[in-house]
Amino acid sequence: MDAFKPILAKVATGSPLSREEAEHAFDTILSGGSTLAQSGAFLMALRVRGETVDEIAGAVATMRAKMLRVEAPADAIDIVGTGGDNSGSYNVSTLAAMIAAACGVPVAKHGNRAASSRSGAADVLAALGVKVGLEPARVTHCIAEAGVGFMFAPTHHASMRHVAPVRVELGTRTIFNILGPLSNPAGVKRQVLGVFSESWLQPIADTLKVLGSERVWVVYGRDGLDEITTTGETAVVALEDGRTRSFTITPEEAGLQRARPQDLRGGEADHNAAALRAVVFGERTPYRDIAVLNAAAGLVVAGKAATLRDGASMAQQAIDSGAVRSVLDRLVSASNG
Repeated sequence: MDAFKPILAKVATGSPLSREEAEHAFDTILSGGSTLAQSGAFLMALRVRGETVDEIAGAVATMRAKMLRVEAPADAIDIVGTGGDNSGSYNVSTLAAMIAAACGVPVAKHGNRAASSRSGAADVLAALGVKVGLEPARVTHCIAEAGVGFMFAPTHHASMRHVAPVRVELGTRTIFNILGPLSNPAGVKRQVLGVFSESWLQPIADTLKVLGSERVWVVYGRDGLDEITTTGETAVVALEDGRTRSFTITPEEAGLQRARPQDLRGGEADHNAAALRAVVFGERTPYRDIAVLNAAAGLVVAGKAATLRDGASMAQQAIDSGAVRSVLDRLVSASNG
């Protein structure tokens, strides 16, 4: 506990940590080497000052070093959001992941139970009959059989138990809200990653650049969604070839209609699962459109589609042909087998 005091003293003055210092600090916290008071004070000091790229990279490196890894194809992607946008929307990235898989892109989906909505990825998948919390070899099997596998965050990041009580007591966002999507247990180097605030776009893109990601879209729907939205503009910072660039996208660019915010509001896990199943069986809804748009971005990031419009066309065809329904059926079977 005393070894943590110099780090705490440094951040208390507002001084930034080097990546090495951040790795040491988070290793201490995630090993149970700091008291709850020390961990809470440290996290709030970072939050108030604002986390640096070095600090985020150090934290992610520590999370990755401690996680239970999953073997996945080298070209696997993830479509994931930080949560915490308080929108109560449908499970967009979960359906988008299935659509991308149906288009031939392997997906290693990382997620958890609900953060700010009533239904997180794990909740809706369980309601669909998918077994969650699988050991790594079973996740690998799901990716091989269905094209997509789900990695339940608590299974792969057991060290988070040391900080869970602190996060509950603080009751506010900390750096840990963004670490999960950056710590994919399959080590994917291509992602569509949604964030809960536009201010996080560049820092997260810069962090992933430092950590060796190949191609990433960090996205923020300007209606507040931690996904690419269909209600208006989405701000994007893209990482490709070691460089980042900023741009905005609209649903019209993918040939999709705009939606109203209320069209995207979901409910409990069973409600969202029924809505997802309806899309998979061909129903044309605003939920389908936003999932298609996010899947299209995943296909661009994967190198499968050249443009959002091309990706959206592929995604629509995958739904209409029954390929997405097949992915869901095979995922249920493989996860329970």
